[in-house]
Amino acid sequence: MAGLGGQPVFIMSEDAERQTGEDAQENNINACKSVAKAVRTTLGPKGMDKMMVNSVGDLVVTNDGVTILDEMDLDHPAAKMMVEVAETQEEEVGDGTTTAVVLAGELLKQSEDLLDQEIHPTVITKGYRLAREKSNEVLDDIAEEVDLSDDEVLQRVAMTAMTGKSAETARDYLADIAVQAVKGVAEERENKFVVDRDMIKLEKNEGASVEDTELVNGVILNKEKVHGGMPEKVDEAKIALLDSPIEVRETETDAEINISDPGQMKNFVEQEEEQLKEMVESIDQAGANVVLCQKGIDDMAQHFLAKKGIYAVRRVSSGDMDKLAKATDANIVTSINEIESSDLGNAGTVEQRKVGGDSMTFVQDCPEAKSVSILIRGGTEHVVDEIERAMEDAIGGVSSALRNGRVVGGGGATEVELAQELRDYADSVGGREQLAINAFADALEIIPRTLAENAGFDPIDTLVDLRNKHDDGETWSGINVTSGKSEKLFDEGVVEPQQTKTQAVSSASEAAEMILRIDDVISASGMGDDDGAGGPPAGGPPGGPGGGMPGGMGGMM
Repeated sequence: MAGLGGQPVFIMSEDAERQTGEDAQENNINACKSVAKAVRTTLGPKGMDKMMVNSVGDLVVTNDGVTILDEMDLDHPAAKMMVEVAETQEEEVGDGTTTAVVLAGELLKQSEDLLDQEIHPTVITKGYRLAREKSNEVLDDIAEEVDLSDDEVLQRVAMTAMTGKSAETARDYLADIAVQAVKGVAEERENKFVVDRDMIKLEKNEGASVEDTELVNGVILNKEKVHGGMPEKVDEAKIALLDSPIEVRETETDAEINISDPGQMKNFVEQEEEQLKEMVESIDQAGANVVLCQKGIDDMAQHFLAKKGIYAVRRVSSGDMDKLAKATDANIVTSINEIESSDLGNAGTVEQRKVGGDSMTFVQDCPEAKSVSILIRGGTEHVVDEIERAMEDAIGGVSSALRNGRVVGGGGATEVELAQELRDYADSVGGREQLAINAFADALEIIPRTLAENAGFDPIDTLVDLRNKHDDGETWSGINVTSGKSEKLFDEGVVEPQQTKTQAVSSASEAAEMILRIDDVISASGMGDDDGAGGPPAGGPPGGPGGGMPGGMGGMM
């Protein structure tokens, strides 16, 4: 920068890198397209899996979009924004992460042509915003209603979410578990269903078949009883939840105890035992026959509890304590000496069972359970992990369908219908914005195109056939990935929550708009000094798109 008398004035460190204008836009768009390309082949029932190996050799095999992006450890700042799209989709809906990322990448790809035509990024972002708002209106018009009594539709939503994952072989059975789990925690408030997904606990253990997965109306604790003399099973359990230790409290101040003879030592030990015995007596008098403690239980206290026939577990996590309180209707007690029978919760049985070599505590058959657990089984650790991700998607999809009360068709049907409506809408919009709206419509069709490609069918022929069906008024006509034909998949069980689509369109559009408005990228000095992959290189991405991302990702593109 020129200063007085032509003397340059430096406002940034010499090590800092800066990209401006078209170079910055091109680099950001290429990075985001690379991320979308990396996950694109995982979309749909015929999508492929990715094998992710981290620096210490841990292995993940999955086709779950958000898991892949988390494991990729991206460095490029624009690429990280694509990860945020997936994470937002996962948090809000629980499914549709790959759709959101692929759509965001395609919106940016379509914007390249518009930028080449000298259309200003502000005009493109305005057109995308109008298209997003119109898409949400259309989704509200075409969506079908669903409620808690529609078990068949909810099961279809769960099965659609699991299709293409390892759980597909037992998806009918698993979908029923997912629906029952969500219905078990759903609460109606002000004519709307509220589903707290945190109240559905997934516990996994390898060593059996997928069909051995089970739903428990209560909570499964990966803990065993603290003393061998305690009962293995307690029927009609009265449960005390404690968040204080069953131990002798240490004094708050530093103190010394001088013991001069064995008699004093004996008295001291007896006093400690008496304190522990009083604690156990308080629990017993309240009527509890099961104690679940968030903190420690002294060895002597364990002995006294066992003599009373009380089943006890220690070091229960705070999250599990909340679930137990919801499931058993118990109060979490802080002061053991003040425990009353009204604080106790109820369960049909509490028992210790051996599951795949591990001892677990099952708190089940709770009469008013508002917390449930799913014990996921599978042959190997990697299978169990992938089934867990599939169940999370299914639970997220069913929860979203209930919360929103609306569902739409899958198989690309919704995206093609939105594209048709947007093209009609673009004709009514004046100015260059209509070009951006048409580009948005073209981008939406990346979903059916990708579904066709991943299934081995010609994407152009498939898309033409779909467009013709939608022109004839078949709103839910989507691609059958088995036959390659356009069919009314909604009637055949390919159903998704409306929120999956609204969130994917909104997140992808907003991310694309934000990236398009960036015309200056300044990388601080020292970024990427270790491996040279920290920030966007000054001359654009070397050797292809996605500059600035780790080399380990190259094999996935």
